Amino acid sequence: METSGTGPSGETIDTPRHRALGSASRVTILRLVRDAAGGLTAADVATATGQHLSTTRVHLERLVEAGLLVKARASGGLPGRPAWRYRTTSADPAPAPYRALAAALLAHLPRGKGDTREAAGRVGRDWGRQLAASAPAQDDPVETVSAVLDGLGFTPRRRPAEPGAATELHLHTCPFLELVGQNPDAMCGLHAGVIQGVLDSRGEDGDGTVLEPFGAPHACVVRLPLPRRRAAGEQ
Repeated sequence: METSGTGPSGETIDTPRHRALGSASRVTILRLVRDAAGGLTAADVATATGQHLSTTRVHLERLVEAGLLVKARASGGLPGRPAWRYRTTSADPAPAPYRALAAALLAHLPRGKGDTREAAGRVGRDWGRQLAASAPAQDDPVETVSAVLDGLGFTPRRRPAEPGAATELHLHTCPFLELVGQNPDAMCGLHAGVIQGVLDSRGEDGDGTVLEPFGAPHACVVRLPLPRRRAAGEQ
């Protein structure tokens, strides 16, 4: 049941967020997603609420449109096209020039022609090379990636790596969540491309980079290939 409300002086409140929360079902769903550290899929929500899956998807998309949730594909690093995973928005916006650039990218990507994520990745890769050129000089290419991501507002944290394992960075904020909500595949592809471009600029192979949305509780996960120098030394 949809409802409308009034403000302190009696005026009618009619905003996308208020309309989205005018449904008790959507309020319940929002609370469920908010309480799930790693986000939830539509199937998870349907199981928890007892709703039909198609009804659940409609409610989730309404919350995304209102800016209350954001969605991304979380694959666990596996191939294929996984289900959408939803989580609540809570990040500060990126600096205005970066947001303007990202918004321009979304506006000019061809829709329905080819792989949007791949096209955004190519743009991001060029952007990453440019950002790396102005980043502080670092001996460790992973530190350069961290510096660039930190400058964009992602709050990266390097995780201890097991011997022979890929290096992991956990991104605890996403300053582009509003834009991610508009086109998740494009924005995640753009950010993965930025990381690949930074590695390219430091003489590393960025092709093995994996950006896993919601890959850890309260964070997206970046898995970086072993630096060439370290990999060569282990052989």
